[in-house]
Amino acid sequence: MSQERTEAYAKAMDRRPESAAREIEPRLALGNKVFSAEKLLLARMMNSLGNPPLDLVLWDGQEITSTGKPAVARVLIRDRGALLKLIANPELGFGEMYTAERVEVQGDLVECLEAIYRALPRTEWGQIGQKLLAPFNGPLRNTQQKARRNIHHHYDIGNDFYKLWLDLEMVYTCAYFPDPALGLEDAQAAKLDYVCRKLRLAPGETVLETGCGWGALALHMAKHFGAMVKAYNISKEQIAYARERARAEGLDAQVQFIEDDYRNVGGKFDAFVSVGMLEHVGVDQYQALGAVIDRSLKDTGRGLIHSIGRDRPSPMTPWIERNIFPGACPPSLSQMMQIFEPFGFSVLDVENLRLHYAKTLEHWLARYEANIERVAQMFDPAFVRAWRLYLAGSLAAFRSGDMQLFQVSFSRCGHNRIPWTRQYLYTS
Repeated sequence: MSQERTEAYAKAMDRRPESAAREIEPRLALGNKVFSAEKLLLARMMNSLGNPPLDLVLWDGQEITSTGKPAVARVLIRDRGALLKLIANPELGFGEMYTAERVEVQGDLVECLEAIYRALPRTEWGQIGQKLLAPFNGPLRNTQQKARRNIHHHYDIGNDFYKLWLDLEMVYTCAYFPDPALGLEDAQAAKLDYVCRKLRLAPGETVLETGCGWGALALHMAKHFGAMVKAYNISKEQIAYARERARAEGLDAQVQFIEDDYRNVGGKFDAFVSVGMLEHVGVDQYQALGAVIDRSLKDTGRGLIHSIGRDRPSPMTPWIERNIFPGACPPSLSQMMQIFEPFGFSVLDVENLRLHYAKTLEHWLARYEANIERVAQMFDPAFVRAWRLYLAGSLAAFRSGDMQLFQVSFSRCGHNRIPWTRQYLYTS
C-alpha cells in the first residue's frame, strides 16, 4: 500500500499511520485488481441488500464504492469479526457492531439507514427475511409475566431520561401535525384532541384506556372533554408519574390510573382507546384483547386503536426486538382485524399517519442529540449509541415506508350513531 493510501486509511479509521500499515495484509493481485475473501463477501452482502448507495471501508483500507448513485455515507468496518457479524445477519449485526463502536457511519446516520431500507428488494425480503430472522423472532406467547418484564425493560429506565427529549406532556407516541411547521408540544396536543374527536367524546362518558403511558391522554380526555377515565398500565414508573399528575391537576376524581394488565380490566364503558400499546401485545393475544373490548363496551360503544404497523406481516427488526423493545411486533392491518372480526366489531375508519410519525421522530432525535451529554452522564456509551441508532432507524423506517402508523376507529355492529362525513375530524 502506498504511503498516501496508508495515511488516508489511518485518518479514516482513527489510527496512527504505522499501526495502519501493520494491519495491511498481502492480497492476491491479478493485473491491476486486488481480491480478498472479505471484499468478495462484503460485495455479496451488499448485493443481497439491493446495493444501497453507500461506500464501505474495511479495517485494512479496502473499499467497496457505490455504483449507479452517489454515496450518501461511508460505513467503516473496524475489524474482521464485525464484518463476519454483518455478513451473517445484517439487521442484527449492524446494530450490535454500531453500538460497540466496531462499525462507524461517516455522514448522516438517518440518510444512511433510509438508503438501506429503500434499497431492500421488498418483494423478496418479506419471505427471505422472515426465514433468515426466524431464530430471533419465533412466535413467543406474550404472557402477563413476560409482558411486565418487556415493559419494564423499555419504560422503567427513568422518567428523567424521557423528559430530555419528549414534549412537556410526556407523550411517547406519534404526534399529529395539521401544519408540518408546528412545534412538538403543539403537535402532541393536536394529537390528543384528534383522538378525542375520533372517539366523539361527550361530557360524563366513561372511557377505558389500556397502555396509558405517562397519562397525558387520560388527563386530556378528563380536562377538555369531561370524560371519566379508567387507565391501565403495567409500568410502575409511568403509573406513579400519572397518578401524581392527576393529583396535582385536581383530576384524580375523574381519572383512575390502575397498575395492572389490560387482560384484567372490569366494568362497562362508552368508549375504548389504546394508543401505542398494540405493538407490545403480541399477535397471539389479539383475540384476547378483542374479548376484553367486547366485554367492556356498552351496546352503543365505540373505540380507537393507534399502533405502529406494517404493510404486511413481518417480524420486528431483531436488533430492536433484542435491545430496545423486547416482545414487540408491529402488526399489519390484516393482523389487526383479528381483534375486530371474531367479535362482530365494525371498522369505521382507517388512517395512516406515517409521515406524521417521521416528523415526530425528527423532533425526538434532535432533542436527544441536543441532550447527548446528559444522556451520557446517565448511561454508558453503548446505551447512548443504541438509542441514537433506535431513533434514527425509526425515523428512516417511517420515511422510507418500511413502517406505518395506523389509527383504526370501530364500533359495535349495527350502531348507526356515526358521523355522516369526516368533517368532525377537522373542526376543533
